[in-house]
Amino acid sequence: MKIALIQVMQETDTFNPVPTTLTDFKNVALLEGAAILSRVDPNSPIAGFLEAIRVSGEDVEVIPILRADAQSGGRLSRQTLSELCQIIQSGLSAAGKCDGLMVFLHGAACAEGVDDVEGEILSIIREKAGNDIPIALMLDHHANITNRMIDSTNLLMAFRTQPHDPFETARDLTMIALQLFSRQISVTMAWRKIPMITHQEQFLTARGPMKEWFDHARQCEAGGQALTVSLFPMQPWIDVEEAGWSVVVVTENDQASAERVADELAQHAWSLRHQFMQQENLSTTDAITFADNSVNGIVLLSDTGDSVLGGSTGDSTIILRALLDAKIHHQALVPITDPLAAKHLATCDIGATTTVNLGGWANDFYSPIEVTGYLQAVREGIVTLPDLPQGSVDMGKSAILKVGKVSILVTEFPGVGGIHPGVYRHLGVDPGEFKMIVMKTASNFQYMKQLTTDFVRVATPGPTQSDVCSLPWSRIPRPMFPLDEMKDWRA
Repeated sequence: MKIALIQVMQETDTFNPVPTTLTDFKNVALLEGAAILSRVDPNSPIAGFLEAIRVSGEDVEVIPILRADAQSGGRLSRQTLSELCQIIQSGLSAAGKCDGLMVFLHGAACAEGVDDVEGEILSIIREKAGNDIPIALMLDHHANITNRMIDSTNLLMAFRTQPHDPFETARDLTMIALQLFSRQISVTMAWRKIPMITHQEQFLTARGPMKEWFDHARQCEAGGQALTVSLFPMQPWIDVEEAGWSVVVVTENDQASAERVADELAQHAWSLRHQFMQQENLSTTDAITFADNSVNGIVLLSDTGDSVLGGSTGDSTIILRALLDAKIHHQALVPITDPLAAKHLATCDIGATTTVNLGGWANDFYSPIEVTGYLQAVREGIVTLPDLPQGSVDMGKSAILKVGKVSILVTEFPGVGGIHPGVYRHLGVDPGEFKMIVMKTASNFQYMKQLTTDFVRVATPGPTQSDVCSLPWSRIPRPMFPLDEMKDWRA
């Protein structure tokens, strides 16, 4: 059996004005051909794909074509999308006829002038492969499902959990795909679009309404109503024409069951819509006061408006400014992305006192802040983090600037927004020695879990803010909950 493999992963925040370029892909992973299989990160989709093949015992020839991963950010430049598509087209032409294609995409990528990057990529793949070759598609469950994506795909599965499970999802999808590619089974799909955009604070699948909804999907699978049920609480920061939540149901040649389950899951999500909008955050001042006075150990401060993993710019000064003004009693650790400041600090002597403007360079949500501090460390290069799906992160030039009780991680590239202790240890800093750690995420707390005892979401503004109703929407379809009054999702 001959299977072509393509992976393109980038999550776009259209409220982030900084374009994503080919350099951003190179900073994470941009690999072609055999090089893809020479770098298989342990928790990655490709690792799960290969594991399924191994377990199956099938004789499979894998034709790796492209692995292109970038951190979340602004829209891809048109040139970047064009170059990625050219690699895919050339690779498919060279691969010749295959029995099937495994395609791993994010699902919420946009480019300059293109709202639906995944639809564009899948249409190209379908045109090159022809209508007879089945395409199996894995997506992040924060994807925005579109007509073009559905029209070009035979089998689809999304991540099952938040935090995400890319290895397990790719493994499970591949097990079904191998049966489809060998023509042992035939499948049908049904999907529903739900006019909802909700904030990120209820996105964790281990609790609350999201757990209830996702548990329902797993029950449908366990009860034999579907091969796989994929739920898509779309990430809420893409202002595009086909925006909204989705449900996709795949059955073994049972369209009626697929339609019935899709309706059932869509209605369930709609019935929980007000619960999904419940916020669990504090103002910046209250959050800092709580953390500084906590007796429970280290407290994470979640910078919800500047979530780097959600596509924000990483240059927010909101919490940093408040920490410096608050005269805190304990030590705090704050990440901030600022290419000019990082490059400047890299030229300074370690141990020197220096003044620099930080943050507020990328968009109108933030303004820069001038700080004077002690330069504690400077480093550069890729940081290996095996427990991340991509296995490593490039923060570019990085520095630790200590200003009073606040230690600031200044990086050239956003990296992972300070969510992993390894990025601090790379500069000789132990995050376990701090009372407060600011993280530029609203949900990816798992990497700091062993160090900390509590977390607080901070209601900060920015490209990933929880106050979705205040974002400058212009392209999304209307009516849309919660922006409009609606009684029925079918409207």
